[in-house]
Amino acid sequence: MQRTRFGEMACSIARTMDVIGEPWSPLILRDVYVGIARFDQLQEDLGISRKVLAERLKWLVEQGVLERREYSTKPPRHEYALTPKGTELVELLMVMVRWGDRWTAGEAGPPVLYRHHACGRIAHVELHCSECGEPMGPADIDVLPGPGADVPVPSS
Repeated sequence: MQRTRFGEMACSIARTMDVIGEPWSPLILRDVYVGIARFDQLQEDLGISRKVLAERLKWLVEQGVLERREYSTKPPRHEYALTPKGTELVELLMVMVRWGDRWTAGEAGPPVLYRHHACGRIAHVELHCSECGEPMGPADIDVLPGPGADVPVPSS
């Protein structure tokens, strides 16, 4: 079955989904972020088929999210590392973690905790305005057409 391509849409959400919308991709990025970077390690941790993993890794490298680095020449072996573009996607994953911890963790609680380097405390991601620093959520913004819009954005 052919995967729907959203990359041509004038929508940043659709374009992002074009890169990481396949369900294994965010999990691969998560693993690489925490240091599981070699093919066999990824395959074992995720329980994904070798064929699907190879396809996903190739796609993520082509998209500039991961880079492939040789760590052995005999035999040739590679590991994967986040690019700056991939590191920014981890920020998106951190927002997904907050949502998942709140709405899907159940009584057991979050499976992973995050300690902030600056203060040493267990924390979660919060969205703030890049201009004024105030909290920023869906109720705090207006959606306006941007320079890349091909159609007007409906008013809310």
